[in-house]
Amino acid sequence: MSRLAKLGLLLFVFCAFASAQKVDRILVAKRDHKLYLMSGDKVIKSYSVALGRGGLEPKRQQGDHRTPEGAYTIDRRNPNSHFHRALHVSYPNAADRERARKLGVSPGGDIMVHGITNGLGWLGSLHRKFDWTDGCIAVTDQEIEEIWALVPDGTPIEIRP
Repeated sequence: MSRLAKLGLLLFVFCAFASAQKVDRILVAKRDHKLYLMSGDKVIKSYSVALGRGGLEPKRQQGDHRTPEGAYTIDRRNPNSHFHRALHVSYPNAADRERARKLGVSPGGDIMVHGITNGLGWLGSLHRKFDWTDGCIAVTDQEIEEIWALVPDGTPIEIRP
């Protein structure tokens, strides 16, 4: 087989694999500290995560350091984040805003799926030993690179208890 034919076959196999691995949603299971990249009902990849240091209860207001629960979207990305890359979660949704209004508080915002604080990437998986974020979902720098490449803007993200 010629070199060009081998390259073509390799490209075909890669494209077939990549298209079969299309991520169409993200699922976060807070209690299990897991983030799943999903294609239909199939888990494409899973990651262990660190969450908000405010505990596993749902986010209620700005400054509670909790990770929200609900249905959102990855609505933008920040390659120049204070953390190694960040995917913005569309929190708060209408229900979050209404709940906060009834409580007379701000729902907060700026919830992200992100890597480790810039300069501390050497911590790797050690960062998951405790929940440390302000309500975000944190993975290692290598993992956010994978997620960044696989998850387009507009991808739904569901955060469950």
